[in-house]
Amino acid sequence: MKNTDWWRGAVLYQIYPRSFKDSNGDGIGDLRGITEKLDYIASLGVDGVWVSPFYKSPMVDFGYDVEDYRAIDPMFGTMEDFDALLEGMRARGLKLIIDLVLNHTSDRHQWFLESRKDRINPKADWYVWADAKPDGTPPNNWQSVFGGQAWRFDPRRGQYYLHQFLNEQPDLNVRNPEVQDALLDVAKFWLDKGVDGFRLDVINHCIQDAYLRDNPSRPENERTPDRAFKNTYDMQRHLYDKSQPENIDFLRRLRNLTDSYDARMTVAEIGDDNNIARCIEYTAPGLLHTAYSFSLLTEKYGAYNIHEMVGSFREKGMQSWPTWAFSNHDVVRVASRWALQGHTDARQVKMLQALLCSLWGTVFVYQGEELGLTDVKIPYEKIQDPFSKFTWPEDVGRDGCRTPMPWERDKVNAGFSGPGAEPWLPIVKEHHDAAVDVQELDENSPLRFFRNFIKWRKNQQALVSGDIGFFEPREPILAFSRNGLIAVFNLGNKEETYTLPVGTRALDGHGLPYGLSDHDKLRLPAFGGFFGEMG
Repeated sequence: MKNTDWWRGAVLYQIYPRSFKDSNGDGIGDLRGITEKLDYIASLGVDGVWVSPFYKSPMVDFGYDVEDYRAIDPMFGTMEDFDALLEGMRARGLKLIIDLVLNHTSDRHQWFLESRKDRINPKADWYVWADAKPDGTPPNNWQSVFGGQAWRFDPRRGQYYLHQFLNEQPDLNVRNPEVQDALLDVAKFWLDKGVDGFRLDVINHCIQDAYLRDNPSRPENERTPDRAFKNTYDMQRHLYDKSQPENIDFLRRLRNLTDSYDARMTVAEIGDDNNIARCIEYTAPGLLHTAYSFSLLTEKYGAYNIHEMVGSFREKGMQSWPTWAFSNHDVVRVASRWALQGHTDARQVKMLQALLCSLWGTVFVYQGEELGLTDVKIPYEKIQDPFSKFTWPEDVGRDGCRTPMPWERDKVNAGFSGPGAEPWLPIVKEHHDAAVDVQELDENSPLRFFRNFIKWRKNQQALVSGDIGFFEPREPILAFSRNGLIAVFNLGNKEETYTLPVGTRALDGHGLPYGLSDHDKLRLPAFGGFFGEMG
């Protein structure tokens, strides 16, 4: 691969800074804490890191409500701490991707404070404002992702402003060329600092229908048992509040900017009714480099579903490059979400680590996924996330996947914070027992497996950058080829058999269990896996 294409097939490690490592004893992770653990990150064998927001923010949505794009929130440290982190990563050969939130700001951002003053100020058109209907109700029926109407009335302007997420996150008017210029200047600031690229938060939300037309309701035939419809957002088809064609021109401007720097990349976060199609659209030639799809973060477990999502992208997006993840800071951890009969099994954890890192595309691994951490049920009195409070008790919300990293089993706060601190979210005993220091000493641990598999993968170029072709799935068996290499996974908790293509030669060293007889008769124990070269 060319150096500029380093991101193709890369394995990137996502860090949620509040929960990674607390260096100053306030119970909240910070940039210095990440720097302290760079040797650990490098030891995993990953190619780089995505760090979730650390900008100055009121923290209503924990950094995704940006008050100042060019400042580090004191909670996380200083710009000098960021520079030290970047230098430490460079010294270890790690790339750094940061979140760029372009759809909305905090309502405390100086742009919004000026925009809301009146209808004639220089930034009056920098946010999405609209008049009330004659009866005082909102301009249309759009709903917030977090539930309830997506409009809030501001008496200073006598208008509603759009907020597709929390009330405190007003949507920028990205149609406005001045706003686009300002956002590109933000991107340029961080590119000049030396970051290797951006994860573009909710990037398909950036431009809405010019006429603010109502979204239609979701048809009854789409209201399957998979959709609980406990959130008003899920009751609509989102035709007009996001994914508008005019957004493409802005993305092209952003790509042109990043291309003016050497070896930088952009990964789009896409949440759409037709997720795969939108990812392909946004990664067409000349647009974004790759797209982070929610397809494997929300779909049910199973060989058919994984085949359908990845295979569909490959079939329809031959000129595009996907990004896959099984866990992140917004969804239930995969060790819990896909656990069979509700029982987390270390064998399944390892198999899923290998499967994720064998798919065609770029891979994101969420902090703690290498440890097989489970989701935590947070008692109501300790809930921090506003969305978790909104959905409680019907939905576990997002706090359960955001609990702090456990570093040392026998230390207070599992070594995340010093003994005098109370971590911002609780650390349960189960996570103490899965701490890094415990797993380092256990040659059969998920951590040791992950590290060894990534090392093995680096020597299998087909798994890094090869094409993919799927064999017909047969639950619970998932099988595919990558440029002459065949991978077969048993997603089930019982032994399965599979007939390999004639002449297949086994590849060892990956660490998953399998058995072979007569060369082409494959026996896969529960959560087993096989890699081989086809003859």
